[in-house]
Amino acid sequence: MGTDVRALRKDEWDEWYDNLIRAFGGVPESDEERALWRELTEPERCVGVWDGEACVGTAGAFAFRLTVPGGAAVPAAGVTMVSVAATHRRRGVLTSMMRRQLDDVRSWGEPLAVLTASEPAIYGRFGYGTATFHVNAEIDTTRVRLSVPPGTDDVRLRYARPGEVLDVCEAVYARVVARRPGMLVRGAGWERLGVLDPASDRDGASPLQCVLAERDGEVVGYARFRVKPDWAPTGPDGSVLVQDLEALDPAAHAALWRFLFDIDLTSKVNTRGRPLDEGWQHLVSDIRRCSLRVRDSLYVRLVDVGAALQARTYQAPVDVVLAVEDAFCPWNQGRWRLTGDPKGASCARTEDAPDLALSVRELGAAYLGGVTLEALAAAGRVRELRQGALAEASTAFASTVAPWLPHGF
Repeated sequence: MGTDVRALRKDEWDEWYDNLIRAFGGVPESDEERALWRELTEPERCVGVWDGEACVGTAGAFAFRLTVPGGAAVPAAGVTMVSVAATHRRRGVLTSMMRRQLDDVRSWGEPLAVLTASEPAIYGRFGYGTATFHVNAEIDTTRVRLSVPPGTDDVRLRYARPGEVLDVCEAVYARVVARRPGMLVRGAGWERLGVLDPASDRDGASPLQCVLAERDGEVVGYARFRVKPDWAPTGPDGSVLVQDLEALDPAAHAALWRFLFDIDLTSKVNTRGRPLDEGWQHLVSDIRRCSLRVRDSLYVRLVDVGAALQARTYQAPVDVVLAVEDAFCPWNQGRWRLTGDPKGASCARTEDAPDLALSVRELGAAYLGGVTLEALAAAGRVRELRQGALAEASTAFASTVAPWLPHGF
């Protein structure tokens, strides 16, 4: 190609990041947002492709810990900031970065790589499977009512400045992380992502607002949102734009949603990127008037099949030999015996006859328990080689709660 793929140096960050911004349309970010991403970027975990003095490709990998079924927080490389200059399309730039990156992730001892895809068609060939989905909704609050559980009226709500209550909001988030696969354990600095509020991104809505839910003096939940005023010939027609909402119990959860439904001069609540099975869907009087839309979210790639599969627990006892295909990371290729239950698991190489055959992409899709092996088999992506093995493994891999990625990266 005549290009050089190498780790990013700190003094190259601006040019590297400018190439990324241009690839995503060229609209400049606010100084605050750019400064935060500079601070969060780990140059030694980033690669750039250089054609002479020009940067023509970018890719990064944040050092995350990802909640998996069973509640463990497993090291995972958060693949991010991937771009190829339009002048260098179809020259193998992306493949060269993915090759270098997965080799690096393996050398770091991180069994998983995860990403969100700007274009879903890109990453399957590198072994990433669609592992989580989320819900977007536009709720007609003039027609939809909430039926709240006992204890909701015991929750006190109060406004707070978003930046001044980061610590208490982050404490709530930290307590819920282990409850749901797919959530990220946030390191230092990541809490600030939730309160970035450049005026250029508001599109006519208010600055970011925050409400805390409290019980007996303890913060048990929070919601961050904007209000976008509007008027129709019949009167006020504003929207509540929900950004974040976390709660420690059903009553706090219901109290926050009821508050959002009841904000004056509004007729809609718009929410994006919420869990598939979030409780508010079972509180509403008319789910059809909530206009639910499901979208793909987190993509998962097993970098070390054995370490990844034994890092999580399994919903039911399982003893199955997996014949894994992985041409891009051949160290994963071959047969693996997975033995596990709700208490733990082991996964090691074996010469035993395989029970299921699948690629690492399907393992990534099923890993967090939100996509069943049965569904993948129905699509022809998993082959059952021993009768009964598919049902056994599919049941074991499932999660009792839908996996969910709370925010992008």
